[in-house]
Amino acid sequence: MVTVFEVANIRCGGCAKTITKALKEARFDEVSVDITCEPRKVTVTIRDEVQLALFKATLRSLGYPLVSDERGFAEETVLKAKSFVSCAIGKIN
Repeated sequence: MVTVFEVANIRCGGCAKTITKALKEARFDEVSVDITCEPRKVTVTIRDEVQLALFKATLRSLGYPLVSDERGFAEETVLKAKSFVSCAIGKIN
């Protein structure tokens, strides 16, 4: 099922490139990242709950949690730092 998620910390095409690459490597289909709206949106095909958990974990590992995810100040700071690194990597690659 194609699903759209609102994702935090996405700022640019570098972020989008990193997210797209990571999700395709994790074998997600039809990945797209919309950076033209706020909050930013990631569209992906999710088949089941296991794949949904993998999707969320993959994004969080890159520093891009879902907008709806609860996070404290310390965790938010760490996720933002991770997203800056992921963004830079996306710009370089």
